[in-house]
Amino acid sequence: MEVLHTWGQTLVYHPHIHVIVPAGGIDKMGKWRNSKKKFFIPVKVLSRKFRGKFLYYLKQEKLDFYGKNEYLKIVENFDELMATMYNKEWITYCKPPFENASRVIKYLGRYTYRVAISNNRIIKEENGKITFKYKDRKDNNKEKEMTLEAEEFIRRFLLHILPPGFMKIRHYGLLGNRNKKTKLAICKKLTNTANFEPQEINTLDILKKTLGVDFNLCPFCKTGHMINPNSA
Repeated sequence: MEVLHTWGQTLVYHPHIHVIVPAGGIDKMGKWRNSKKKFFIPVKVLSRKFRGKFLYYLKQEKLDFYGKNEYLKIVENFDELMATMYNKEWITYCKPPFENASRVIKYLGRYTYRVAISNNRIIKEENGKITFKYKDRKDNNKEKEMTLEAEEFIRRFLLHILPPGFMKIRHYGLLGNRNKKTKLAICKKLTNTANFEPQEINTLDILKKTLGVDFNLCPFCKTGHMINPNSA
């Protein structure tokens, strides 16, 4: 599973991906095989592999250049940039496997559908300026404040709204669309996981659980519950 993020703490453009890789897999006989203790490739090897693949496929694309990057329309200039990027050390970071499934769920909850900035980081809006909190990665993750003109704040935020049809999350392997149904069925069988039937989602119940407000409650008497006549 890969999740695309495009922002840094100060909303500048900082594209990067978060990836979860299972520490094992299903073999051709339908059996689960645990990987070795050091199951993934070394970080430096991974970074160079990613660099090579990224730049290779970038060169296959038909790119348009504008503004200060217009000089890259000249083939020699573009090739020079590619050579510079090949000579730079790219950065990847790997964490050890999660302890259990609940840790995976918490990780996914933090990183999958988040947006560039959450409401609790915005401190105030006054005199046409926005002040928000951020962690300074270059200063031991100290929490600091930044104030931007409202127009600049909005500009930075809009950088991270994906174009229509652009995929933010992609699944591979066990969760890949081609194999998901059969592979997950095997995984559930191997782990003795119950196969629950999907239930109809009741939006009002979800709102009550998440917000603590019963929207079915009569706004006048505060005791009776409203009924949808079409559901009868």
